[in-house]
Amino acid sequence: MANLNIKIGNLKFKNPVLTASGTFGYGEEFTDFIDINRLGGYIIKGTTINHREGNPYPRMVETPSGMLNAVGLQNKGVDYFIEHIYPRISQYDTNLIVNVSGANVDDYVAVCEKLNPLEHVKAIEVNISCPNVKQGGMAFGTTCAGAAQVTKAVRNAYSGTVIVKLSPNVTDITEIAKAVEAEGADSVSLINTLMGMAIDTERQKPYLSTYTGGLSGPAVRPIAVRMVWQTAKAVNIPVIGLGGIMNGRDAIEFILAGATAIEVGTANFIDPSVTMKIIDYIDEYCIRHNVSDISELIGAVK
Repeated sequence: MANLNIKIGNLKFKNPVLTASGTFGYGEEFTDFIDINRLGGYIIKGTTINHREGNPYPRMVETPSGMLNAVGLQNKGVDYFIEHIYPRISQYDTNLIVNVSGANVDDYVAVCEKLNPLEHVKAIEVNISCPNVKQGGMAFGTTCAGAAQVTKAVRNAYSGTVIVKLSPNVTDITEIAKAVEAEGADSVSLINTLMGMAIDTERQKPYLSTYTGGLSGPAVRPIAVRMVWQTAKAVNIPVIGLGGIMNGRDAIEFILAGATAIEVGTANFIDPSVTMKIIDYIDEYCIRHNVSDISELIGAVK
C-alpha cells in the first residue's frame, strides 16, 4: 500500500478523503454503508449559534449533471450539537470537523468559543459564503476584507485547525485565499456551490422556494479543478478540493491540480459507499503509477 497520510496545519489525516458539509449529516446516517473510521475525516453539516429551520420547501432540485440546493443551514444550533450529538459521534477514529456558519462575525466567534474545548473536534471549516446581515446580505467570502475579518476573529477564538471554505462566486478566488491565509487560516477548501437557478416551464415558476440555490455535482467540476489549480499556486497553505467528485479518478484530478485533500459531496446522495471506493482507488492508482507517497501527486500536473 502507498502512504496516503497527509497533514493540514498540525493535524494529521490517515488519507486525503473527507466528506463535504451538508451531504453527510453527522456521520451516523452512513454507518450502515461505510466504516467511518476509514475516512481521513468528515465534516458535519453547517452549525450556527442558534436553531435554524432552514428555507421553505421545495429546496432541492436535480439539474443536468448536478443539483441545486437551498436548504438554508437547517440545524438545531451549537448547544444542541454539543449536548446531544457530539457525545454520540466523538467515538469515531477519524478527524471530526465542524462546519461553522454565522450571520455576522460575533456569531462565528460565539460558535467557535463553544467548540474550542471539545477534545474530539479536531478542526473547523469556516463557511464564509454566509450572508453578512450587517452588509445587506452580501456574503463574507465575496470580498477580501470580509473574508479576512471573519478569519481573523475565528483564529483568535479557536485554537485548533482552521479551514476556510471559499465561494466561487467571485472575480478572483486567489485574492480571497491569500487574504484568509494572511489572517491565520491553516487551509482553504474550495469550491463551495455556484449560484444557479432552474425554472419549471409548465408552471412558469422557479423549482426552488428561494428562486436561486447552490449548484453542485459533476457540472461544476471543471470550474472547481481550475480554481484549485490557481489557488494552490497562489498560497502556501494546503488546499482542499471539492466540487463534483464522483469517483476516484475525479479525486486524483483534484490532487494533481494541487489539492492536498478532497471532499466528497453530492456523490454521497447517489452512492453512500462512494468514499470507500475513492480511498481504494487512490491506493490502487498510487501502486499502478509507482507512487510510494501521496505527496508525490499533489500539484504534479505537468
